[in-house]
Amino acid sequence: MKSFCLKVSFLLMFTLILTGCIFSEAQKCRPNGRIRGKKAPSGQCNKENDSDCCVRGKMYTTYECSPSVSTHTKAYLTLNSFEKGGDGGGPSACDNQYHSDDTPVVALSTGWFNDKSRCLNKITISANGKSVEAIVVDECDSTMGCDEEHDYQPPCPNNIVDASKAVWEALGVPKNQWGGLDITWSDA
Repeated sequence: MKSFCLKVSFLLMFTLILTGCIFSEAQKCRPNGRIRGKKAPSGQCNKENDSDCCVRGKMYTTYECSPSVSTHTKAYLTLNSFEKGGDGGGPSACDNQYHSDDTPVVALSTGWFNDKSRCLNKITISANGKSVEAIVVDECDSTMGCDEEHDYQPPCPNNIVDASKAVWEALGVPKNQWGGLDITWSDA
């Protein structure tokens, strides 16, 4: 009888642990809303670096979270200008400054930006068999967009590392292929 109870207890504990693992896996980052696109007033959406402008009436998905961070977090690298007048819009959220496109700087999707917790910290970006360190200076807003504050661009997806030209050059990506690239990144 004692052996039977021990086996049942072990089976019950194993089942609870397995259920906990499955439940945590099921809690992936999911969309939290949608924004209806508005057409930008004439000359208000900067299309530098092939940036998208919101389309009137189109629904855009929003996220408050990003995928879990690991030592090799999968992400999508995009191109952004952090200079005054560039497609990044206003000054960077971390230091209220503009940054040269010749400096390796990035903006992270809202969940990874994590209420400025990564501000001015370095991350390591890897692709093409190369790695580069870049400083987090801004948020790529996944919760809002299609308004003047966001340069009439849609909300960012939840897996974006929006990088300056210096990052693309350091990764050895040919200039005619700049714009979108699967990468991994980690906190430096």
